[in-house]
Amino acid sequence: MPITTLSSREVNQDLGRAKRASHEGPVIITDRGKPAHVLLSYGDYLRLTGQHRQANLIDELGLPSGVEDVEVEFPRSRELARPADFT
Repeated sequence: MPITTLSSREVNQDLGRAKRASHEGPVIITDRGKPAHVLLSYGDYLRLTGQHRQANLIDELGLPSGVEDVEVEFPRSRELARPADFT
């Protein structure tokens, strides 16, 4: 796993390069020549934190379990579309 080192300026000028490099391994971002931050791919972050599965929106929002199984029906509107009034 290669480690890439980029200055803050290099990251600001070419964020795409830093993101691509993070898929190969960690990217150390320096400020004034000293390591300040580390950029990881999301998969590497999950492995590092012990979360072996992809988090879903329900987990991220902290909603109670089972909420993802709720079915909601929206009544179909019978109204015809009208032109917008921009006056």
